[in-house]
Amino acid sequence: MLIDSHCHLDRLNAAPDQASLNQIMAQAKSQGVDYLLCVNVRQQGFEAMRDKVANFDNVFLSSGVHPLDVQEGLDVEQIRSYASDPKVVAIGETGLDYFYANETKTLQQQCFEQQIQLAVEVKKPLIVHTRDAREDTINRLKQGHADKVGGVLHCFTENWEMAKAAIDLGFYISVSGIVTFKNAGELRSVIRKVPKERLLVETDSPYLAPVPHRGKENQPAYVRDVAEFVAQLRGESYQDLAQYTSANFFNLFTQAAVIANK
Repeated sequence: MLIDSHCHLDRLNAAPDQASLNQIMAQAKSQGVDYLLCVNVRQQGFEAMRDKVANFDNVFLSSGVHPLDVQEGLDVEQIRSYASDPKVVAIGETGLDYFYANETKTLQQQCFEQQIQLAVEVKKPLIVHTRDAREDTINRLKQGHADKVGGVLHCFTENWEMAKAAIDLGFYISVSGIVTFKNAGELRSVIRKVPKERLLVETDSPYLAPVPHRGKENQPAYVRDVAEFVAQLRGESYQDLAQYTSANFFNLFTQAAVIANK
């Protein structure tokens, strides 16, 4: 079993309708991908996302507002309402991105803090996007007592010090296809150090297709390529890595484990 711990099925150009999405899901299944977490980035798009994947019992959801979408607004009570859906297993994607949107830093911080508070209140883990905001991200997780619910720094591209700080807060580190890129030397050194009980794999599809699919639209099936690369990087077997990253997923997203075991 393998799990794509972070994807955006509603944003796949290759799946404009149900029939094409069925094909995408079948391809993922053929690569051993049994479960997926479809991540919300705009609360205005949550209902369309939920409806698009409603036919798939093996797709879990999150609800939140991405730091690059904060200008569209954050209605905490609406996010709370969406989070009451049993298939919503996490709050996010939230976080801070000073690389692409330094001009909205203050608003990002406010929205991040609100979503951390909501996650603690509804007892669901956080999915965190962070770029060029290492200190502020960790500090706000600490100040918001995010250690009570845990979460994941997804599509990780930062240094070991940040990874270690997040792990110390009970967070997981998720690695995407970026690790396969030629310029990912520092990231590879970090991923080698992450304890196996704190590692997840993802596609972040439709973005960041891994080698050998560079230039194509990413899709959940390609998480197999990420997992195989990471296993080789860490000197582990693919089977072991698939097993423990899947166990980690259900240890973090406990509501998903309940659904999967029904």
